Amino acid sequence: MEKGKLVSIEERIPKLKHMRKKKANRRLIALITVFFLLVLTVIYFQSSLSRIQKIEVSGNVLVDEKEIVEQSEIESGISVWKVNQGSVQEKLQKNPKIKEAEVSLGFPNKVKIKVTEQSKLAYLAKGILFYPVLDNGNIVQKPDTSAPDQLPIMYGFKEGKALELMMKGLEELPEEITNSISEIHYAPKKSDPYHISLFMNDGFEVSATMKTFSEKMTYYPSIVSQLNPNVKGVIDLEVGSYFKAYKIDEKKKAEAEEVQEEQ
Repeated sequence: MEKGKLVSIEERIPKLKHMRKKKANRRLIALITVFFLLVLTVIYFQSSLSRIQKIEVSGNVLVDEKEIVEQSEIESGISVWKVNQGSVQEKLQKNPKIKEAEVSLGFPNKVKIKVTEQSKLAYLAKGILFYPVLDNGNIVQKPDTSAPDQLPIMYGFKEGKALELMMKGLEELPEEITNSISEIHYAPKKSDPYHISLFMNDGFEVSATMKTFSEKMTYYPSIVSQLNPNVKGVIDLEVGSYFKAYKIDEKKKAEAEEVQEEQ
């Protein structure tokens, strides 16, 4: 039995030597790999490859790309590893038109800035120009040169508490109701400094106060469904909820009837 054991061990010695040699080779390859990675890293940091060559901005519509890059304070030519992503994001989010900002690094020398802008909920009319109004109550100082979106056009407002309150109310409304509003006129009264008059796309007028605007306007479709669509007037939502038809001038009414008869 002792002889059998000796034979078994002798047979295993070459296998053990082979395994040790294989393990040593793996360690050597790992060390060489780490060494070359360190060398490449040093070369990368010392070369122009690590210098910012491109700043890529996405998600912006209201804010110019140039404005975003300038506000980020990231300059071409500096090392990408000197960019403090958190600090840049904080700087960009101070912009009243930007809700969120995300900064990431793209190998080898690119910085990516992705922004989420504040929502555009209405337009403020100033003469013949229309300025976008954001959900936080800020007015974009650059007028919209294209045809206005299907959003309410506001009159008589300026930046401040009243506008912020109005935009908060619009933000809380369902989109289909917001899109049904044609115009919003700021018409403060002694009894209510937050009074507004709304002109709807269906021809009705709404008298309301900003304080309860969003709460009461959610019932607008239900209220209108109970009215005669051919009889226009004012839907008063200030205190309760009641409808008052427009007074029709008898002369104009007669003229309208004559025109209809001729047709």
